Amino acid sequence: MRLTRPDVRRLSAILALALGLGSSSAQAQATSPLEVQGPWVRATVKGQQATGMFATLTAPQGGTLVGARSPVAGTVEVHEMKMDGDVMRMRAVPRLPLPAGTAVALKPGSYHVMLMGLKQALPSGSTVPVTLVVEDAQRKQRTVDLQVPVRQQAPAAKADAAGGSGHDHDHGQGHGEHKH
Repeated sequence: MRLTRPDVRRLSAILALALGLGSSSAQAQATSPLEVQGPWVRATVKGQQATGMFATLTAPQGGTLVGARSPVAGTVEVHEMKMDGDVMRMRAVPRLPLPAGTAVALKPGSYHVMLMGLKQALPSGSTVPVTLVVEDAQRKQRTVDLQVPVRQQAPAAKADAAGGSGHDHDHGQGHGEHKH
């Protein structure tokens, strides 16, 4: 088989493209600011205005979760739920520290990403695009784009890591105080 000069150029371009994509992909994986395990969004019904996203986050080099966004919600915030006496309170958290190499669980009844002002129902079995914003020690912000599966409850195999404790908090219409 004889290769002409145009054939050699095309072959060289294809080879360079393949090698370039492979190295940049490997580099992106090696320098990713965040590992995300077991992400899921709680399914909603028509008219429901809010829901939560849950996952286990690990920042290999450390960092801070400083925000999130999704086209399915008007507002996306990192929230914390904790007991205040006998009342469960939820509040926005502007910065969630992610210590280097330490898994941080986003789970029902604790830290989670709150999607509010939903623009549509999120049925079980669908996926939701969510972008997490992570800041490193030099205050450089990087984004992590996810396609998050929508489920009725935490995946069974990841129940403990992703927050399937059996204690369910409704992220329906309201938020703020939950009496127990």
